[in-house]
Amino acid sequence: MSTGMIVLIVVVAVVVVCAATALILRGRGRRGGPGLKRRFGPEYERAVALHDGDTKAAERELAERVERHGELRERPLDAAGREQYEARWTAVQEHFVDSPRQAVAEADRLLAELAVARGYPDGGHYEDQLSALSVHHADHVDGYRQVHRVARVGAGDALTETGSGTEEMRAALIGARALFDDLAHAAGQPGRHRAASAFKGS
Repeated sequence: MSTGMIVLIVVVAVVVVCAATALILRGRGRRGGPGLKRRFGPEYERAVALHDGDTKAAERELAERVERHGELRERPLDAAGREQYEARWTAVQEHFVDSPRQAVAEADRLLAELAVARGYPDGGHYEDQLSALSVHHADHVDGYRQVHRVARVGAGDALTETGSGTEEMRAALIGARALFDDLAHAAGQPGRHRAASAFKGS
């Protein structure tokens, strides 16, 4: 075997080893604990709790979410569309005073619709939509989870429109407002993350 052939084989072997090492490190970076914990914040803690403290199982679930939805690119809203969603959210807040349960249900539908407008999976597939939102809006996705849960509670169940029931619905709507602001306003646009005190009827 010639010297040139040996050099070529060594060079190819080194390239293959370097490429394999890069892929392994990249995979660890995607799936590793500190990166996922930073990316998901409160969702990370929630996933660990749901897996009874099993960090590896929680990280596998979160890594799968990133794998499925990490490449999603949000579609922008034009000014008219943003104003329309803002007006509808204001109407939801005003409606809460007279009909809290209906207002919460409207907020749930509005968030699902807004998420679709921004490029997320169809709201008819709630779990898939929530999973995608958690990858890109981890700090506020739990507000959507809460408002969706409260909206699904039947009128004849323990949750009522008086006392603590109303307070739970109000808290759900305030929590959902943070995700609404995230979706309605791109970074740097006015109106993003308005304070919960802006909620009418609170």
